[in-house]
Amino acid sequence: MIKRILIVDDSPIIHNLLRKTLENNGYEVCGDAKNGREGVELFGQLNPDLVFMDITMPIMDGLEAAKSIKTLRPQARIIMLSAMGDEEIMSQAKDLGIDIFLKKPFDDYKIISAIAKLV
Repeated sequence: MIKRILIVDDSPIIHNLLRKTLENNGYEVCGDAKNGREGVELFGQLNPDLVFMDITMPIMDGLEAAKSIKTLRPQARIIMLSAMGDEEIMSQAKDLGIDIFLKKPFDDYKIISAIAKLV
């Protein structure tokens, strides 16, 4: 069951939009990270049920962070969010075991539907 969610994105606007959508639908945002390295660290500390991960971030990008998270816990659930939707990036995400790839902009329905597919 998915309850606790970690948000990893360098955009404060995305954090606010995701947090609002998730909390309004009964999920707990257990952590916020501004880059991939912070995301990996918080994942290890918080052990969330799901991670929303941006791809393009400073310090460590989302693909690298997802790879590190999957190394820590292969069954980790990750939903990638990106404005970039090119086939190569989506292929790399799939190879890493990313559960779902959502393109920005997104809406509440897309977010909640994506989570429902993981249950």
